[in-house]
Amino acid sequence: MRESDGEPTGVLGTIGGTPLVELTRLDPSSPFRMYAKLEAHNPGGSIKDRSALEMLRDRIRDGRLVPGRSVVVESSSGNLGIGLAQVCGYFGLRFICVVDPRTNRQNIAIMRALGAEVEVVTETDPATGEYLPMRIRRVRELVERIDHAYWPDQYSNLLNPRAHHATMREIFEQVPGGVDYLFCATSSCGTLRGCAEYARANRLPVTIVAVDAEGSVLFGNAPGPRLIPGHGAAVRPKLYGEGLADAVVHVADLDCVVSCRRLAARESILAGGSSGAVVAAALSMRDRIPPGSTCALIFPDRGERYLDTIYDDDWVTERFGDVSHLWKERKSTMGVAPC
Repeated sequence: MRESDGEPTGVLGTIGGTPLVELTRLDPSSPFRMYAKLEAHNPGGSIKDRSALEMLRDRIRDGRLVPGRSVVVESSSGNLGIGLAQVCGYFGLRFICVVDPRTNRQNIAIMRALGAEVEVVTETDPATGEYLPMRIRRVRELVERIDHAYWPDQYSNLLNPRAHHATMREIFEQVPGGVDYLFCATSSCGTLRGCAEYARANRLPVTIVAVDAEGSVLFGNAPGPRLIPGHGAAVRPKLYGEGLADAVVHVADLDCVVSCRRLAARESILAGGSSGAVVAAALSMRDRIPPGSTCALIFPDRGERYLDTIYDDDWVTERFGDVSHLWKERKSTMGVAPC
């Protein structure tokens, strides 16, 4: 950090300011315009770089996190772990990331390459059958046991959503004439809350659509199995708040796969599972969005981390059957519900 202004330098100075592109080939007959915010262009490859830097920035700047003494401990399904590994590695801080078997192997490899220590929780919570409660329990154990340990806690830390005030500001600066609808995948609720806070503080006339996974409990649905990490949650985080979204779309795993494949085939954008979810959500609202509207879709990460899942024909066939014909023909059946 520069001592004078606290701004990040080096590779961390490239976080944010990601490009925004219009999607003209995905649905050429669409009555509204769609723009994609490509968060994969952050140096760590995802939108979570913004949160990672924001949650550590002040503690690094004021000396509360000290190289050789302080230890950062966090739970992550992958992308935030990479972002934190990058920030901690840059400043010489020890970082321990707690993940579970659903975490992409490539993400774990990237974290380790950046100097992180990775612990894999292999047992699910007896009450919920989910890994997340066990990951959080392990984080608490490590923080209690390790001297000078710090848990950023992406699930409740208000610096997480604050990082995304800039995301929303950038979108409105980049889209000619502003945005009528924003589609945002939800998990920790950091991006959703940050964008909603900025929009309402600045009285922006935008409808915010939260994109959630089928089987996620975030918006009151019953828990269920989920194959694709990055959106949805087994436990409602403290950052959740009533009224953050104007509408909610629940997306099935297969819809994520189909939309990712369509995005790659038609727009040459190789994006992750939650990006497929926001595409599917936007297309599912085709008849509800007024003609001439402008929609912004936040694409949280890149598709290279899903080459052995979403983009692997054998993986898809094993879980969904032979569905290759759906890349062009599938009509979304997911439900859209007002908040």
